[in-house]
Amino acid sequence: MSTMTENIISAAGGLGLLIFGMKIMSTGLELVAGDKLKGILQKATSNRFLAVLVGIIATILLNSSTSATIITVGFVNSGLLNLTQALGVILGSNVGTTFSSQIIAFRIDAIAPLFILLGVVMHLFFKKRNVKNIGYVILGFGILLLSVRIMGQPLRQFANEPGFQAMLTAFENPFLAILASFLFTAVVQSSTATTGILVTMHLNGVPIPFETSAYIILGANIGTSITTIFASISASRDSKRAALFHKIFDVIGAPIFGTLIFLFPGISNWFQSTWSDPARQVAMFHTLYNVATLIILLPFVGFGAKLMQKIIPVKEDELKKPHGRELVYLNTKTIGAPTLAVTNAHLEICRMGKIANENLELALEAFFEKSDTKANKVFENEKTIDFLNYSIAPKLVEINNMALSPSDAEKVGEMFRVVSDIERIGDHAENIAEYAMVMKESNPKFSSVAIEELKKLGELTVKITAMAVNTYENQDVSQLEKIDDVEEKVDELSVEFAENHIKRLKTEGCEPKSGVIFNDMITDLERSADHAKNIAFAIPSEDKKNRRRNWKY
Repeated sequence: MSTMTENIISAAGGLGLLIFGMKIMSTGLELVAGDKLKGILQKATSNRFLAVLVGIIATILLNSSTSATIITVGFVNSGLLNLTQALGVILGSNVGTTFSSQIIAFRIDAIAPLFILLGVVMHLFFKKRNVKNIGYVILGFGILLLSVRIMGQPLRQFANEPGFQAMLTAFENPFLAILASFLFTAVVQSSTATTGILVTMHLNGVPIPFETSAYIILGANIGTSITTIFASISASRDSKRAALFHKIFDVIGAPIFGTLIFLFPGISNWFQSTWSDPARQVAMFHTLYNVATLIILLPFVGFGAKLMQKIIPVKEDELKKPHGRELVYLNTKTIGAPTLAVTNAHLEICRMGKIANENLELALEAFFEKSDTKANKVFENEKTIDFLNYSIAPKLVEINNMALSPSDAEKVGEMFRVVSDIERIGDHAENIAEYAMVMKESNPKFSSVAIEELKKLGELTVKITAMAVNTYENQDVSQLEKIDDVEEKVDELSVEFAENHIKRLKTEGCEPKSGVIFNDMITDLERSADHAKNIAFAIPSEDKKNRRRNWKY
């Protein structure tokens, strides 16, 4: 095998390790911080400066602006972030992505084996999940540094090859450098990989002019936004707007700074005189370019949101239908990263819970109003609940097989039970709607007292179901004690009202046929309250763990 062939294989292997190391780091960091990532991103309030800071932090935590931006777009699709908040996060993510190139430029690849050893020991020989996950991050970082070392020798050899020198000369053309970098980044789906290779070349003395390096970085920034565009194709209009803004952000910044570098050589001279190390020059340009673009565009975030809304207007037929027989948040194309997948599963289940709660309330209205129209509507909604039950479960299995943080793994485990509880509430609502049809057709005799008792129990059951869904949606442990009290009240009244009805049957205050319906109604309402309590107590809570948990089916 020729030396040239060996160098090509080594360089290709080093590139593979670089991408693999970044992937391991991103996965590990998401395992460590994934369950906190939702909270971090949701702190991106209407304050655009805070949104930028959140974008920087999230990108550093994930070691990938692409991952951070895709998750941000996913949160917009889920309704957890509005467009203005997302645009601020995206601006920050482009600054955060420069962190990796700065680390690589520190020339610490010689100790890569130590990081790999430490990472392996922590990941394989420690029992605590957090320690194992941190070890996974360190292992990924060690592999990334090892890739820099592996690529060093072949890159130094390439520098002496006439063909390689001719390619570098061709890249002195700004358009070719930007185009080649754009295409490479779009293929590997990581601007960090492109800039990492570029910094590695400079670390190993490959004679790349500063201007060429700058153009390559500009092209990489454009290429990294392609993945975000693809991720938003099947998402909401706001998600498409956020992805388009990401593309425009880079498309605007690259020509501006490319032109400035071409027209004003003093910019290049300043970088080269300020930092003597070529690798550090590239890393600093990568950082300062994104910071400068951020400063230029940050004042126009509000305008940018309005512009995106004009470019991609809302279409009435694309608005989400809450009772549509479809997965809104868990469709196949947007299940995405573990953190986003868990968040979307939570939103889909909450949507299912709200439909079940509304259906229970509608069923009670159908019963007391003897309305077959409302009863038929309940039957239709129950088909949607059944569809969601059968559709969400396989998605949860898929998510459960992902690399999840301990907190997310616990949430997904509870989700299986929550979906079952919601489905059972839907079944009880359907039962009540069937009683409504009987009321409409045969009009069995109920005393006014019996009706008032059923109304009181029905109101409490609808109340606890709504509270439970809201508590689960907001993960609000403060409502658990109140829900517990309401459920106990439902249990007490169920017993009391059943005994009262037996007395009325003896005095002929109600018909025997109505007695059967009355007792069945009490059973359905009491069990619905039980399932509602289960839903509320499915949220992570130390208080919950210290209680005795009695699941009722």
